[in-house]
Amino acid sequence: MADVNRGNRPLSPHLSTYRLPLAAVTSILTRITGQTLVAGILLLVWWLVAAVSGPEAFARADAVLRSWLGFLVMAGSLWALWYHAMAGVRHLFYDAGMLLEIGQARTASLVILIGSSVMTVLTLIAFFI
Repeated sequence: MADVNRGNRPLSPHLSTYRLPLAAVTSILTRITGQTLVAGILLLVWWLVAAVSGPEAFARADAVLRSWLGFLVMAGSLWALWYHAMAGVRHLFYDAGMLLEIGQARTASLVILIGSSVMTVLTLIAFFI
């Protein structure tokens, strides 16, 4: 084993040269959005509990929810909800044996990314009108 020539063997691709396919990135993002939805749910539950706790507690929770940080968390949670729902539909297609070709998976991933962003904007517009 000591006489093996190690200088001529090819190396495995390193993370800096290997790029994950878009379908893999969006699949990982599905799991991340599922976990981050908890932040929005906790903020919403705190606001609802404060609403039944009394006017002072509600005023405090409402001020946080209506702040720029609260809006950012809730808008991010809205995007995560749309994204997670659309990605779940994509996984139903995967389970049915559809959209498994590389080009189809890439197109489905782009549809999810663009569709979730568009649906988030449309939902925010509908909410504030």
